[in-house]
Amino acid sequence: MKNLLLHACCAPCMTVPIERLQPEYDITGFFYNPNIHPEEEYKKRLDEITNWTQQTGIPLIVHEYDVDHWHELVKGLEKEPERGKRCTVCFRMRLQQTAILAKQKGFDCFTTTLSISPHKNANIINKIGKELGDQIGVQFLEANFKKKNGFKRSIELSKKYNFYRQDYCGCIYSRR
Repeated sequence: MKNLLLHACCAPCMTVPIERLQPEYDITGFFYNPNIHPEEEYKKRLDEITNWTQQTGIPLIVHEYDVDHWHELVKGLEKEPERGKRCTVCFRMRLQQTAILAKQKGFDCFTTTLSISPHKNANIINKIGKELGDQIGVQFLEANFKKKNGFKRSIELSKKYNFYRQDYCGCIYSRR
């Protein structure tokens, strides 16, 4: 069985990827989301994903909350619309860190839960992931988890597990 590093933005978005990938992969979660604001929101999501992964026995790696780095990267893109250039920069930042960690820790491949959102473009996410995987030397597993009612299923599973569900991606600018 291949081992996979799964970048996850929150517990609700992690449910369907885990359900679909676990039969073929040994999964470790990776929480790296310095885009989430305010810090109170970040902590809510981290607590939720930590509790759930502990209950399910899925290992979870948590990267530091480097919000200053995120602000540096998106400087000048504050007025971009949701799904615009700021989001592409944010995807790249998080996927790059995931690819680097996957390579360092000897994972066979990596992917992200981001494509489950109806507000995220899976083609852009997959293109960035593949580019970074090729550059860094670790396979990116392309996915579009919203297909086959993935988003709807994540809502069902969130209700089942009584998860906290946020109403924005996490970025202070998407909150508008």
